[in-house]
Amino acid sequence: MMLDAGSGDLEIGFDVPALPGMSEADVLTPCLILDLDALERNLRRMGEFARAHGLRLRPHGKMHKSVDIARLQTTIGGATGLCCQKVSEAEVFVRGGITDVLVTNEVRDPVMIDRLAQLPRRGAKISVCVDDPANVGELAAAVERHDTTLGCLVEIDCGAGRCGVMDGPAALEIARAILAVPRLRFEGLQSYQGALQHLPTWSERQAAFAQALEITRAVADHLEANGVAVPLVTGGGTGSYPLEAASGLYGELQCGSYAFLDADYGRILDAEGRRLDCAGWENAMFLLTSVMSRRPGRAICDAGLKVQSADSGLPQVYGRADLRYVKWTDEHGVIEDPQDRLRIGDRLRLVPGHCDPTCNMHDWYVGLRGGRVEVLWPVSARGKSL
Repeated sequence: MMLDAGSGDLEIGFDVPALPGMSEADVLTPCLILDLDALERNLRRMGEFARAHGLRLRPHGKMHKSVDIARLQTTIGGATGLCCQKVSEAEVFVRGGITDVLVTNEVRDPVMIDRLAQLPRRGAKISVCVDDPANVGELAAAVERHDTTLGCLVEIDCGAGRCGVMDGPAALEIARAILAVPRLRFEGLQSYQGALQHLPTWSERQAAFAQALEITRAVADHLEANGVAVPLVTGGGTGSYPLEAASGLYGELQCGSYAFLDADYGRILDAEGRRLDCAGWENAMFLLTSVMSRRPGRAICDAGLKVQSADSGLPQVYGRADLRYVKWTDEHGVIEDPQDRLRIGDRLRLVPGHCDPTCNMHDWYVGLRGGRVEVLWPVSARGKSL
C-alpha cells in the first residue's frame, strides 16, 4: 500500500500523520519521516558497491519492515532478494510481491514451520537457516506435506554467540542431511557476525572479522574437502560490508541499516577514520517531534520512549549543534536549549540510536521531498515477530 500525491481518500486525523502535498511543518508528531532523496542515494550507493565487487545484495527487511522500501531496494538499489528474521515478516513481504526471501534464522515451532513451507505456493523462492540436523527432518516433513521446496543454509556461529554451528563436522552433517531430501536445496552457508557491527573503530571491526572469516573459511573448506560444494556464503552488515567484499569468500551482502543510517551506525569510523555519517552515507530516516513546553534552558518535546528504542542510547538532534536531547520518559523528551531558541510548535528531526526497533513502533513512514510530503508508506510488517 502506498499513498502518493494523487491519493484523495484520506483525511488527516484518522491515525494518519500527514497527507501528500503537506509541508513538513504541518506533519503530525511524533512520527517517522523519510528524506526520499537521501534514501535513494543510500540505496543506489550500496547497490553500486555490490555490483562493482561482483556480489549479490540481499538487504535485511527486519530493519524497515516496509514492502514499499523493499521494492525500492530492488528497483533502484540493485537488490536480488530480501532477508527476514521471522516467518510472519516473510509472509508480509511475499504478499507484497517480493519473490526471493531468506529467513536468516532458525524456525523450530511446528506451526511456523508449516507456514514457512506454504510460502513457496505464492510464487516466491524461500530459504531458511538451519543449525540442527533434527530441524532438517522437520522442514522435510512440512515441504512434503505441502508439495513445495525450500532452500536451506547452514548457519555458522562465527563469533556472535547466537545460533549456528561452530565447526566443519557439525556443518557437514547438516549439509548432508539437507542434500538427502529432494524437496530441500542446500544453498550454502549463513555467516553473519552481528556483534562486530558497532565496534567503534575500523581496526576493531577488522580484527573481529578476521576471526569470523577464519571460522567460516574452515567450515567451507571442510565441506568442500568432503565432497559437498558450497554454492554461496552470505552475510555482512553496514559496519563490515567492505570486509566481506574483500574476503574472496562471501558472495552476498545482507546489509540493512545503510538505507536509513541511525545514530549508532553514524558514529562508527570507516577505514579512513571518518564517521559513517560523514563518509557519504546519509541519515534518511528521522523521528519528527514538536516542542510542547518550555522552561529556561530547556524544551520538552513529544517524542519519548514510546516512539523510539532505548537500547542504543539517546537520539541526536539532527542539524542542530546548539541542542541536545538529554532525557526521556514515556511520552516526553527533554532537550537542552541553552540559548532559549526553541518555541512552542517548533519541529525537530531526531536521529534514533537504533532504527530497527524504532521503526517497529510506528504505523507509517511519511516520505518527504523538497520539504513536501510525497508519499505515505505503511510499516507493513510492524509487530510481525512470529
